[in-house]
Amino acid sequence: MAERTKRKRPRTAKAPSAAAEAPVAHGQTQSGLLVPVVVGAQEPTAEAFRARIGFPGEPPFTRGVRATMYRGRLWTMRQYAGFGTAKETNRRFKYLLSHGNEGMSVAFDLPTQMGYDSDASLARGEVGRVGVAIPTIEDMRILLGGLPLDRVSTSMTINATAAILLALYIATAEAHGIPRAVLRGTVQNDILKEYIARSTYIYPPEPSMRLAIDVVEFCAREVPKWNAISVSGYHIREAGATAVQEIGFTLANGIEYMEAAVRRGLDVDAIAPQISFFFNAHIDLLEEVAKFRAARRLWASIMAERFHAKQAESLALRFHAQTAGVALTAQQPENNAVRVAIQALAAVLGGAQSLHTNSMDEALSLPSERAVRLSLRTQQLLAHESGVANTVDPAGGSYVIESLTDQLEAEAAALIRDVDRRGGMRKGIESGWVQRQIADSAYRFQMELEKGERTIVGVNAYAEGDGGVPVQRTDPKLEVEQVRRLKAFRASRDANAVDRALHRLEAASQTDANLVPEILSAVKARATLGEISDVLRAAFGTYRERQDV
Repeated sequence: MAERTKRKRPRTAKAPSAAAEAPVAHGQTQSGLLVPVVVGAQEPTAEAFRARIGFPGEPPFTRGVRATMYRGRLWTMRQYAGFGTAKETNRRFKYLLSHGNEGMSVAFDLPTQMGYDSDASLARGEVGRVGVAIPTIEDMRILLGGLPLDRVSTSMTINATAAILLALYIATAEAHGIPRAVLRGTVQNDILKEYIARSTYIYPPEPSMRLAIDVVEFCAREVPKWNAISVSGYHIREAGATAVQEIGFTLANGIEYMEAAVRRGLDVDAIAPQISFFFNAHIDLLEEVAKFRAARRLWASIMAERFHAKQAESLALRFHAQTAGVALTAQQPENNAVRVAIQALAAVLGGAQSLHTNSMDEALSLPSERAVRLSLRTQQLLAHESGVANTVDPAGGSYVIESLTDQLEAEAAALIRDVDRRGGMRKGIESGWVQRQIADSAYRFQMELEKGERTIVGVNAYAEGDGGVPVQRTDPKLEVEQVRRLKAFRASRDANAVDRALHRLEAASQTDANLVPEILSAVKARATLGEISDVLRAAFGTYRERQDV
Protein backbone atom coordinates (compact mmCIF):
# COMPACT_ATOMS: atom_id res chain seq x y z
CA MET A 1 0.00 0.00 0.00
CA ALA A 2 1.35 3.39 -0.94
CA GLU A 3 2.41 5.54 1.96
CA ARG A 4 0.08 8.44 2.59
CA THR A 5 1.54 11.85 1.97
CA LYS A 6 1.59 13.98 5.09
CA ARG A 7 -0.28 17.21 4.39
CA LYS A 8 1.18 20.46 5.54
CA ARG A 9 -1.07 22.77 7.44
CA PRO A 10 -1.57 25.94 5.37
CA ARG A 11 -0.33 29.15 6.87
CA THR A 12 -2.94 31.68 7.88
CA ALA A 13 -2.87 34.53 5.41
CA LYS A 14 -3.04 37.99 6.86
CA ALA A 15 -6.00 39.92 5.47
CA PRO A 16 -4.95 43.12 3.73
CA SER A 17 -6.27 46.30 5.27
CA ALA A 18 -9.05 48.13 3.48
CA ALA A 19 -6.81 51.16 3.18
CA ALA A 20 -4.22 49.13 1.29
CA GLU A 21 -6.66 47.92 -1.34
CA ALA A 22 -7.03 49.80 -4.59
CA PRO A 23 -10.52 51.18 -5.21
CA VAL A 24 -12.66 48.82 -7.29
CA ALA A 25 -15.49 50.00 -9.53
CA HIS A 26 -18.96 48.61 -9.00
CA GLY A 27 -20.11 45.89 -11.34
CA GLN A 28 -22.92 46.24 -13.83
CA THR A 29 -25.52 43.74 -15.00
CA GLN A 30 -26.10 43.11 -18.69
CA SER A 31 -29.08 45.48 -18.51
CA GLY A 32 -27.05 48.24 -16.85
CA LEU A 33 -28.09 47.87 -13.19
CA LEU A 34 -25.29 48.77 -10.79
CA VAL A 35 -24.12 46.00 -8.47
CA PRO A 36 -21.91 47.06 -5.56
CA VAL A 37 -18.70 45.11 -5.09
CA VAL A 38 -20.09 43.87 -1.79
CA VAL A 39 -23.81 43.95 -1.02
CA GLY A 40 -25.09 44.07 2.54
CA ALA A 41 -28.45 43.33 4.12
CA GLN A 42 -31.25 45.48 2.72
CA GLU A 43 -33.79 45.14 5.55
CA PRO A 44 -33.28 46.37 9.11
CA THR A 45 -34.63 43.19 10.74
CA ALA A 46 -35.21 39.56 9.89
CA GLU A 47 -38.95 40.12 10.34
CA ALA A 48 -38.96 42.93 7.79
CA PHE A 49 -37.04 40.70 5.39
CA ARG A 50 -39.51 37.82 5.74
CA ALA A 51 -42.42 40.21 5.22
CA ARG A 52 -40.80 41.51 2.06
CA ILE A 53 -40.14 38.23 0.29
CA GLY A 54 -42.84 36.03 1.87
CA PHE A 55 -42.88 32.23 1.78
CA PRO A 56 -42.88 29.87 -1.22
CA GLY A 57 -46.37 29.07 -2.45
CA GLU A 58 -47.89 32.17 -0.84
CA PRO A 59 -48.48 35.72 -2.13
CA PRO A 60 -46.54 37.62 -3.33
CA PHE A 61 -44.83 34.44 -4.61
CA THR A 62 -41.34 35.97 -4.68
CA ARG A 63 -39.92 32.60 -3.66
CA GLY A 64 -41.97 30.46 -6.03
CA VAL A 65 -45.56 29.56 -6.91
CA ARG A 66 -45.61 26.24 -5.03
CA ALA A 67 -44.70 25.61 -1.41
CA THR A 68 -42.40 22.68 -2.20
CA MET A 69 -41.34 23.76 -5.72
CA TYR A 70 -38.99 21.17 -7.25
CA ARG A 71 -38.96 18.98 -4.13
CA GLY A 72 -42.57 18.16 -4.92
CA ARG A 73 -42.37 18.25 -8.71
CA LEU A 74 -39.60 19.14 -11.14
CA TRP A 75 -40.12 21.67 -13.89
CA THR A 76 -41.50 20.28 -17.17
CA MET A 77 -38.65 19.60 -19.57
CA ARG A 78 -39.65 20.70 -23.07
CA GLN A 79 -37.79 20.85 -26.34
CA TYR A 80 -39.13 23.15 -29.03
CA ALA A 81 -39.30 21.33 -32.36
CA GLY A 82 -40.82 21.70 -35.79
CA PHE A 83 -39.49 21.46 -39.33
CA GLY A 84 -40.52 20.17 -42.74
CA THR A 85 -43.67 18.13 -42.78
CA ALA A 86 -45.85 16.87 -39.96
CA LYS A 87 -44.35 13.41 -40.43
CA GLU A 88 -40.79 14.66 -39.90
CA THR A 89 -41.71 16.62 -36.78
CA ASN A 90 -43.71 13.72 -35.35
CA ARG A 91 -40.57 11.60 -35.65
CA ARG A 92 -38.56 14.25 -33.75
CA PHE A 93 -41.16 14.42 -30.94
CA LYS A 94 -41.09 10.64 -30.53
CA TYR A 95 -37.29 10.77 -30.43
CA LEU A 96 -37.37 13.43 -27.70
CA LEU A 97 -40.01 11.61 -25.63
CA SER A 98 -37.92 8.44 -25.79
CA HIS A 99 -34.99 10.39 -24.30
CA GLY A 100 -36.92 11.81 -21.37
CA ASN A 101 -38.66 14.87 -22.79
CA GLU A 102 -41.86 15.54 -20.82
CA GLY A 103 -43.78 18.05 -22.92
CA MET A 104 -44.05 18.94 -26.58
CA SER A 105 -43.45 22.46 -27.88
CA VAL A 106 -44.42 22.97 -31.52
CA ALA A 107 -42.70 25.42 -33.85
CA PHE A 108 -44.75 26.32 -36.92
CA ASP A 109 -43.45 27.53 -40.27
CA LEU A 110 -44.02 31.12 -41.37
CA PRO A 111 -46.93 30.38 -43.75
CA THR A 112 -48.80 28.67 -40.89
CA GLN A 113 -48.02 31.57 -38.57
CA MET A 114 -49.22 34.11 -41.15
CA GLY A 115 -52.39 32.29 -42.20
CA TYR A 116 -51.32 30.91 -45.59
CA ASP A 117 -51.67 27.40 -46.95
CA SER A 118 -48.50 25.67 -48.13
CA ASP A 119 -49.34 26.19 -51.81
CA ALA A 120 -49.94 29.96 -51.53
CA SER A 121 -47.64 32.06 -53.70
CA LEU A 122 -46.34 33.92 -50.60
CA ALA A 123 -45.47 30.58 -48.97
CA ARG A 124 -43.06 29.52 -51.68
CA GLY A 125 -39.62 28.72 -50.27
CA GLU A 126 -40.80 29.04 -46.66
CA VAL A 127 -42.73 25.81 -46.23
CA GLY A 128 -41.29 23.79 -43.35
CA ARG A 129 -38.25 26.06 -42.99
CA VAL A 130 -38.49 27.52 -39.47
CA GLY A 131 -41.16 25.15 -38.23
CA VAL A 132 -43.67 22.57 -39.32
CA ALA A 133 -46.38 23.22 -41.94
CA ILE A 134 -49.87 22.56 -40.51
CA PRO A 135 -52.52 23.95 -42.89
CA THR A 136 -55.04 21.09 -42.47
CA ILE A 137 -56.60 18.76 -39.95
CA GLU A 138 -54.86 15.90 -41.75
CA ASP A 139 -51.47 17.53 -41.07
CA MET A 140 -52.38 17.91 -37.39
CA ARG A 141 -53.45 14.24 -37.27
CA ILE A 142 -50.05 13.19 -38.63
CA LEU A 143 -48.16 15.57 -36.33
CA LEU A 144 -49.86 14.13 -33.24
CA GLY A 145 -50.03 10.50 -34.39
CA GLY A 146 -49.07 8.03 -31.67
CA LEU A 147 -48.43 10.76 -29.08
CA PRO A 148 -50.09 10.47 -25.65
CA LEU A 149 -52.18 13.64 -25.73
CA ASP A 150 -54.04 12.66 -22.58
CA ARG A 151 -50.75 12.40 -20.63
CA VAL A 152 -48.39 15.07 -21.97
CA SER A 153 -48.90 18.79 -22.33
CA THR A 154 -48.41 20.51 -25.66
CA SER A 155 -47.26 24.08 -26.14
CA MET A 156 -47.93 25.74 -29.48
CA THR A 157 -45.98 28.87 -30.36
CA ILE A 158 -48.64 30.49 -32.51
CA ASN A 159 -50.32 33.87 -32.31
CA ALA A 160 -52.22 35.38 -35.26
CA THR A 161 -53.66 31.96 -36.13
CA ALA A 162 -53.82 30.69 -32.54
CA ALA A 163 -57.59 30.07 -32.62
CA ILE A 164 -57.22 27.91 -35.76
CA LEU A 165 -54.36 25.79 -34.41
CA LEU A 166 -56.17 25.30 -31.10
CA ALA A 167 -59.26 24.18 -33.05
CA LEU A 168 -57.17 21.76 -35.12
CA TYR A 169 -55.64 20.33 -31.93
CA ILE A 170 -59.01 19.88 -30.21
CA ALA A 171 -60.62 18.33 -33.30
CA THR A 172 -57.74 15.87 -33.67
CA ALA A 173 -57.79 14.88 -30.00
CA GLU A 174 -61.57 14.37 -30.04
CA ALA A 175 -61.30 12.24 -33.18
CA HIS A 176 -59.09 9.95 -31.08
CA GLY A 177 -61.61 9.85 -28.25
CA ILE A 178 -59.80 12.33 -25.97
CA PRO A 179 -62.24 14.95 -24.64
CA ARG A 180 -61.20 18.58 -24.69
CA ALA A 181 -61.76 18.88 -20.94
CA VAL A 182 -58.66 16.74 -20.21
CA LEU A 183 -56.29 18.37 -22.69
CA ARG A 184 -53.29 20.09 -21.12
CA GLY A 185 -51.09 22.62 -22.82
CA THR A 186 -50.60 26.19 -23.92
CA VAL A 187 -51.35 28.24 -26.99
CA GLN A 188 -49.18 31.35 -27.03
CA ASN A 189 -51.93 33.62 -28.39
CA ASP A 190 -49.98 36.77 -27.44
CA ILE A 191 -50.70 38.98 -30.42
CA LEU A 192 -49.52 42.24 -28.82
CA LYS A 193 -45.89 41.16 -28.75
CA GLU A 194 -46.13 40.39 -32.48
CA TYR A 195 -46.62 44.10 -33.16
CA ILE A 196 -43.67 44.82 -30.85
CA ALA A 197 -41.08 42.23 -31.77
CA ARG A 198 -41.89 39.53 -34.35
CA SER A 199 -44.31 40.95 -36.97
CA THR A 200 -46.20 37.70 -37.61
CA TYR A 201 -49.51 39.51 -37.26
CA ILE A 202 -52.33 39.45 -39.82
CA TYR A 203 -55.14 41.72 -38.69
CA PRO A 204 -55.19 45.17 -37.05
CA PRO A 205 -54.82 45.25 -33.25
CA GLU A 206 -58.53 45.58 -32.38
CA PRO A 207 -59.83 42.44 -34.17
CA SER A 208 -56.63 40.61 -33.18
CA MET A 209 -57.38 41.35 -29.53
CA ARG A 210 -60.94 40.13 -30.09
CA LEU A 211 -59.66 36.78 -31.37
CA ALA A 212 -57.19 36.48 -28.48
CA ILE A 213 -59.93 37.04 -25.88
CA ASP A 214 -62.24 34.68 -27.80
CA VAL A 215 -59.65 31.98 -27.13
CA VAL A 216 -59.44 32.94 -23.44
CA GLU A 217 -63.23 32.83 -23.06
CA PHE A 218 -63.56 29.55 -24.96
CA CYS A 219 -60.83 27.82 -22.94
CA ALA A 220 -62.28 28.98 -19.62
CA ARG A 221 -65.57 27.36 -20.64
CA GLU A 222 -64.47 24.34 -22.68
CA VAL A 223 -60.77 23.50 -22.11
CA PRO A 224 -60.20 24.22 -18.40
CA LYS A 225 -56.71 22.69 -18.16
CA TRP A 226 -55.37 24.70 -21.09
CA ASN A 227 -53.34 27.93 -20.82
CA ALA A 228 -55.22 30.27 -23.14
CA ILE A 229 -52.49 32.93 -23.34
CA SER A 230 -48.78 32.74 -22.70
CA VAL A 231 -47.82 36.40 -22.36
CA SER A 232 -44.40 36.46 -23.93
CA GLY A 233 -41.44 38.53 -22.81
CA TYR A 234 -39.13 36.13 -24.62
CA HIS A 235 -39.42 37.76 -28.03
CA ILE A 236 -39.33 41.26 -26.53
CA ARG A 237 -35.95 40.39 -24.97
CA GLU A 238 -34.73 38.78 -28.19
CA ALA A 239 -35.49 42.08 -29.98
CA GLY A 240 -33.02 43.86 -27.69
CA ALA A 241 -34.99 44.79 -24.56
CA THR A 242 -33.30 45.01 -21.18
CA ALA A 243 -34.39 42.86 -18.25
CA VAL A 244 -36.41 45.80 -16.90
CA GLN A 245 -38.16 46.27 -20.24
CA GLU A 246 -38.81 42.54 -20.53
CA ILE A 247 -40.62 42.55 -17.19
CA GLY A 248 -42.36 45.89 -17.64
CA PHE A 249 -43.63 45.50 -21.20
CA THR A 250 -44.60 41.85 -20.69
CA LEU A 251 -46.66 42.55 -17.58
CA ALA A 252 -48.15 45.63 -19.29
CA ASN A 253 -49.29 43.31 -22.11
CA GLY A 254 -50.77 41.03 -19.44
CA ILE A 255 -52.66 44.02 -18.03
CA GLU A 256 -54.02 44.82 -21.50
CA TYR A 257 -55.34 41.27 -21.90
CA MET A 258 -56.86 41.22 -18.43
CA GLU A 259 -58.60 44.56 -19.01
CA ALA A 260 -60.01 43.31 -22.33
CA ALA A 261 -61.27 40.16 -20.62
CA VAL A 262 -62.93 42.20 -17.86
CA ARG A 263 -64.64 44.38 -20.49
CA ARG A 264 -65.89 41.13 -22.07
CA GLY A 265 -67.54 40.36 -18.73
CA LEU A 266 -65.22 37.48 -17.80
CA ASP A 267 -64.54 36.77 -14.14
CA VAL A 268 -60.97 37.56 -13.13
CA ASP A 269 -60.60 34.54 -10.85
CA ALA A 270 -62.02 32.25 -13.54
CA ILE A 271 -59.52 33.20 -16.23
CA ALA A 272 -56.38 34.21 -14.30
CA PRO A 273 -55.23 30.60 -13.70
CA GLN A 274 -55.28 30.04 -17.49
CA ILE A 275 -52.94 32.94 -18.22
CA SER A 276 -49.26 32.04 -18.07
CA PHE A 277 -46.04 33.84 -19.01
CA PHE A 278 -43.04 33.08 -21.18
CA PHE A 279 -39.68 34.63 -20.33
CA ASN A 280 -36.18 34.66 -21.74
CA ALA A 281 -33.43 33.03 -19.68
CA HIS A 282 -30.47 35.20 -20.61
CA ILE A 283 -26.79 34.95 -19.79
CA ASP A 284 -26.40 37.31 -16.78
CA LEU A 285 -27.01 34.67 -14.12
CA LEU A 286 -27.69 36.87 -11.08
CA GLU A 287 -29.81 39.41 -12.93
CA GLU A 288 -31.91 36.68 -14.53
CA VAL A 289 -32.61 34.89 -11.25
CA ALA A 290 -33.70 38.21 -9.75
CA LYS A 291 -35.77 39.05 -12.84
CA PHE A 292 -38.02 36.02 -12.44
CA ARG A 293 -38.54 36.72 -8.73
CA ALA A 294 -39.31 40.40 -9.38
CA ALA A 295 -41.81 39.55 -12.12
CA ARG A 296 -43.71 37.20 -9.79
CA ARG A 297 -43.90 39.74 -7.00
CA LEU A 298 -44.96 42.58 -9.29
CA TRP A 299 -47.68 40.52 -11.03
CA ALA A 300 -49.11 39.49 -7.65
CA SER A 301 -49.53 43.14 -6.68
CA ILE A 302 -51.03 44.00 -10.09
CA MET A 303 -53.63 41.25 -9.84
CA ALA A 304 -54.51 42.16 -6.25
CA GLU A 305 -54.59 45.94 -6.61
CA ARG A 306 -55.76 46.50 -10.18
CA PHE A 307 -58.02 43.53 -10.74
CA HIS A 308 -59.07 42.75 -7.17
CA ALA A 309 -58.48 39.03 -7.62
CA LYS A 310 -59.82 37.10 -4.65
CA GLN A 311 -58.08 33.74 -5.06
CA ALA A 312 -54.38 33.33 -4.21
CA GLU A 313 -53.96 31.24 -7.37
CA SER A 314 -55.00 34.25 -9.44
CA LEU A 315 -52.01 36.21 -8.12
CA ALA A 316 -49.45 33.56 -9.05
CA LEU A 317 -47.31 34.20 -12.11
CA ARG A 318 -46.51 30.83 -13.68
CA PHE A 319 -43.93 30.89 -16.43
CA HIS A 320 -42.14 28.89 -19.07
CA ALA A 321 -38.56 29.87 -19.85
CA GLN A 322 -36.43 29.38 -22.92
CA THR A 323 -32.72 30.01 -23.08
CA ALA A 324 -31.68 33.04 -25.12
CA GLY A 325 -31.48 32.41 -28.83
CA VAL A 326 -29.98 35.86 -29.34
CA ALA A 327 -27.03 34.91 -27.12
CA LEU A 328 -26.04 31.98 -29.37
CA THR A 329 -23.09 32.56 -31.68
CA ALA A 330 -22.17 31.05 -35.02
CA GLN A 331 -18.53 31.41 -34.00
CA GLN A 332 -17.25 28.52 -31.86
CA PRO A 333 -20.74 26.99 -31.57
CA GLU A 334 -19.59 24.52 -28.90
CA ASN A 335 -19.44 27.51 -26.52
CA ASN A 336 -23.22 27.73 -26.84
CA ALA A 337 -23.60 24.53 -24.84
CA VAL A 338 -21.95 26.29 -21.89
CA ARG A 339 -24.06 29.41 -22.38
CA VAL A 340 -27.24 27.34 -22.40
CA ALA A 341 -26.24 25.54 -19.19
CA ILE A 342 -25.78 28.90 -17.41
CA GLN A 343 -29.07 30.23 -18.77
CA ALA A 344 -30.93 27.07 -17.80
CA LEU A 345 -29.47 27.32 -14.29
CA ALA A 346 -30.85 30.88 -14.08
CA ALA A 347 -34.33 29.66 -15.04
CA VAL A 348 -34.24 26.88 -12.45
CA LEU A 349 -32.88 29.10 -9.66
CA GLY A 350 -35.57 31.60 -10.64
CA GLY A 351 -38.37 29.04 -10.27
CA ALA A 352 -39.55 28.23 -13.82
CA GLN A 353 -42.49 25.85 -14.25
CA SER A 354 -41.20 24.56 -17.57
CA LEU A 355 -38.03 25.04 -19.57
CA HIS A 356 -36.71 24.69 -23.11
CA THR A 357 -32.96 24.65 -23.64
CA ASN A 358 -31.66 25.76 -27.03
CA SER A 359 -29.20 23.64 -28.95
CA MET A 360 -25.61 24.64 -29.61
CA ASP A 361 -26.04 24.63 -33.41
CA GLU A 362 -29.13 26.87 -33.61
CA ALA A 363 -27.14 29.91 -34.76
CA LEU A 364 -26.36 27.86 -37.85
CA SER A 365 -29.46 25.78 -38.56
CA LEU A 366 -32.34 23.86 -37.09
CA PRO A 367 -30.88 21.63 -34.36
CA SER A 368 -29.54 18.18 -35.15
CA GLU A 369 -30.63 15.15 -33.11
CA ARG A 370 -27.22 15.07 -31.40
CA ALA A 371 -27.42 18.73 -30.42
CA VAL A 372 -31.02 18.59 -29.22
CA ARG A 373 -30.22 15.52 -27.12
CA LEU A 374 -27.36 17.40 -25.44
CA SER A 375 -29.65 20.34 -24.67
CA LEU A 376 -32.18 17.99 -23.08
CA ARG A 377 -29.40 16.28 -21.10
CA THR A 378 -28.43 19.72 -19.79
CA GLN A 379 -31.82 19.98 -18.07
CA GLN A 380 -31.59 16.43 -16.76
CA LEU A 381 -28.13 17.10 -15.30
CA LEU A 382 -29.47 20.19 -13.54
CA ALA A 383 -32.41 18.24 -12.16
CA HIS A 384 -30.63 15.11 -11.01
CA GLU A 385 -26.96 15.94 -10.41
CA SER A 386 -26.50 19.63 -9.61
CA GLY A 387 -28.41 19.69 -6.31
CA VAL A 388 -30.27 22.93 -7.12
CA ALA A 389 -33.62 21.13 -6.88
CA ASN A 390 -32.97 19.94 -3.33
CA THR A 391 -34.36 23.05 -1.66
CA VAL A 392 -36.93 25.72 -2.44
CA ASP A 393 -35.57 29.05 -3.72
CA PRO A 394 -31.87 28.25 -3.17
CA ALA A 395 -30.87 31.79 -4.23
CA GLY A 396 -33.35 33.48 -1.90
CA GLY A 397 -31.80 35.49 0.90
CA SER A 398 -28.64 36.23 -1.05
CA TYR A 399 -27.93 39.90 -0.46
CA VAL A 400 -27.18 40.55 -4.13
CA ILE A 401 -30.17 38.57 -5.40
CA GLU A 402 -32.57 40.37 -3.09
CA SER A 403 -31.05 43.75 -3.97
CA LEU A 404 -31.39 43.08 -7.71
CA THR A 405 -34.92 41.76 -7.22
CA ASP A 406 -35.91 45.00 -5.52
CA GLN A 407 -34.25 47.14 -8.21
CA LEU A 408 -35.84 45.24 -11.08
CA GLU A 409 -39.28 45.33 -9.50
CA ALA A 410 -39.07 49.08 -8.81
CA GLU A 411 -37.83 49.98 -12.30
CA ALA A 412 -40.32 47.68 -14.06
CA ALA A 413 -43.16 49.16 -11.98
CA ALA A 414 -42.03 52.66 -13.02
CA LEU A 415 -42.04 51.57 -16.68
CA ILE A 416 -45.59 50.22 -16.34
CA ARG A 417 -46.67 53.57 -14.86
CA ASP A 418 -45.15 55.24 -17.93
CA VAL A 419 -47.16 52.90 -20.18
CA ASP A 420 -50.31 53.80 -18.22
CA ARG A 421 -49.66 57.53 -18.71
CA ARG A 422 -49.49 56.91 -22.46
CA GLY A 423 -52.87 55.18 -22.50
CA GLY A 424 -51.80 51.54 -22.19
CA MET A 425 -49.86 49.09 -24.32
CA ARG A 426 -52.09 49.16 -27.39
CA LYS A 427 -51.67 52.90 -27.76
CA GLY A 428 -47.97 52.63 -26.99
CA ILE A 429 -47.56 49.99 -29.68
CA GLU A 430 -49.68 51.79 -32.28
CA SER A 431 -47.70 55.01 -31.78
CA GLY A 432 -44.40 53.11 -32.07
CA TRP A 433 -43.21 54.27 -28.64
CA VAL A 434 -42.74 50.74 -27.24
CA GLN A 435 -40.80 49.62 -30.31
CA ARG A 436 -38.53 52.68 -30.11
CA GLN A 437 -37.67 51.99 -26.45
CA ILE A 438 -36.56 48.46 -27.34
CA ALA A 439 -34.71 49.55 -30.48
CA ASP A 440 -32.78 52.14 -28.45
CA SER A 441 -31.73 49.45 -25.95
CA ALA A 442 -30.64 47.13 -28.76
CA TYR A 443 -28.61 49.95 -30.34
CA ARG A 444 -26.85 50.78 -27.06
CA PHE A 445 -25.93 47.12 -26.57
CA GLN A 446 -24.52 46.84 -30.09
CA MET A 447 -22.48 50.03 -29.70
CA GLU A 448 -21.01 48.76 -26.43
CA LEU A 449 -20.12 45.49 -28.16
CA GLU A 450 -18.43 47.24 -31.09
CA LYS A 451 -16.47 49.53 -28.75
CA GLY A 452 -15.21 46.53 -26.81
CA GLU A 453 -17.08 47.53 -23.67
CA ARG A 454 -18.78 44.13 -23.68
CA THR A 455 -17.09 40.80 -24.22
CA ILE A 456 -18.63 37.95 -26.20
CA VAL A 457 -16.32 34.96 -25.99
CA GLY A 458 -15.33 33.71 -29.42
CA VAL A 459 -16.70 36.80 -31.17
CA ASN A 460 -14.80 39.91 -30.03
CA ALA A 461 -12.46 38.09 -27.65
CA TYR A 462 -10.69 34.72 -27.66
CA ALA A 463 -11.55 34.32 -31.34
CA GLU A 464 -10.04 31.40 -33.21
CA GLY A 465 -11.05 28.78 -35.73
CA ASP A 466 -14.69 27.83 -35.37
CA GLY A 467 -14.25 24.09 -35.66
CA GLY A 468 -17.13 22.25 -37.22
CA VAL A 469 -20.49 21.00 -36.10
CA PRO A 470 -22.88 19.07 -38.35
CA VAL A 471 -25.56 21.33 -39.85
CA GLN A 472 -29.05 20.00 -40.39
CA ARG A 473 -30.63 20.87 -43.75
CA THR A 474 -34.32 20.83 -44.65
CA ASP A 475 -34.80 18.80 -47.82
CA PRO A 476 -36.43 21.04 -50.50
CA LYS A 477 -38.39 17.98 -51.65
CA LEU A 478 -40.43 18.18 -48.44
CA GLU A 479 -42.14 21.35 -49.71
CA VAL A 480 -43.07 19.61 -52.96
CA GLU A 481 -44.51 16.68 -51.02
CA GLN A 482 -46.40 18.99 -48.66
CA VAL A 483 -48.03 20.86 -51.57
CA ARG A 484 -48.97 17.58 -53.25
CA ARG A 485 -50.62 16.29 -50.09
CA LEU A 486 -52.50 19.57 -49.61
CA LYS A 487 -53.98 19.44 -53.09
CA ALA A 488 -55.02 15.81 -52.54
CA PHE A 489 -56.65 16.82 -49.24
CA ARG A 490 -58.74 19.50 -50.95
CA ALA A 491 -59.79 17.12 -53.71
CA SER A 492 -60.99 14.50 -51.21
CA ARG A 493 -63.32 16.64 -49.10
CA ASP A 494 -66.95 17.71 -49.37
CA ALA A 495 -66.61 21.18 -50.91
CA ASN A 496 -70.22 22.11 -50.09
CA ALA A 497 -69.69 21.34 -46.41
CA VAL A 498 -66.57 23.51 -46.42
CA ASP A 499 -68.43 26.41 -48.06
CA ARG A 500 -71.27 26.22 -45.56
CA ALA A 501 -68.85 26.25 -42.61
CA LEU A 502 -66.92 29.22 -44.01
CA HIS A 503 -70.13 31.17 -44.66
CA ARG A 504 -71.19 30.61 -41.03
CA LEU A 505 -67.79 31.90 -39.88
CA GLU A 506 -68.14 34.93 -42.15
CA ALA A 507 -71.57 35.73 -40.71
CA ALA A 508 -70.33 35.30 -37.13
CA SER A 509 -67.40 37.65 -37.78
CA GLN A 510 -69.92 40.47 -38.38
CA THR A 511 -71.37 39.99 -34.89
CA ASP A 512 -69.92 40.03 -31.36
CA ALA A 513 -70.08 36.22 -31.12
CA ASN A 514 -67.11 34.18 -29.98
CA LEU A 515 -65.53 32.90 -33.20
CA VAL A 516 -63.75 29.82 -31.82
CA PRO A 517 -66.82 27.49 -32.08
CA GLU A 518 -67.27 28.44 -35.75
CA ILE A 519 -63.56 27.99 -36.45
CA LEU A 520 -63.75 24.56 -34.79
CA SER A 521 -66.72 23.64 -36.99
CA ALA A 522 -64.82 24.80 -40.06
CA VAL A 523 -61.73 22.68 -39.38
CA LYS A 524 -63.94 19.67 -38.68
CA ALA A 525 -65.57 20.30 -42.08
CA ARG A 526 -61.99 20.16 -43.46
CA ALA A 527 -61.52 23.84 -44.24
CA THR A 528 -57.84 24.80 -44.41
CA LEU A 529 -55.99 27.30 -42.28
CA GLY A 530 -55.55 29.59 -45.29
CA GLU A 531 -59.25 29.50 -46.18
CA ILE A 532 -60.31 30.35 -42.63
CA SER A 533 -57.69 33.15 -42.44
CA ASP A 534 -58.91 34.56 -45.77
CA VAL A 535 -62.47 34.81 -44.42
CA LEU A 536 -61.17 36.77 -41.45
CA ARG A 537 -58.92 38.92 -43.65
CA ALA A 538 -61.97 39.93 -45.65
CA ALA A 539 -63.88 40.71 -42.44
CA PHE A 540 -61.13 42.49 -40.46
CA GLY A 541 -58.61 43.74 -43.01
CA THR A 542 -54.84 43.39 -42.69
CA TYR A 543 -52.35 45.41 -40.69
CA ARG A 544 -49.43 47.41 -42.05
CA GLU A 545 -46.91 48.79 -39.58
CA ARG A 546 -46.33 52.53 -39.52
CA GLN A 547 -43.26 53.39 -41.56
CA ASP A 548 -42.12 56.08 -39.11
CA VAL A 549 -41.85 53.63 -36.18
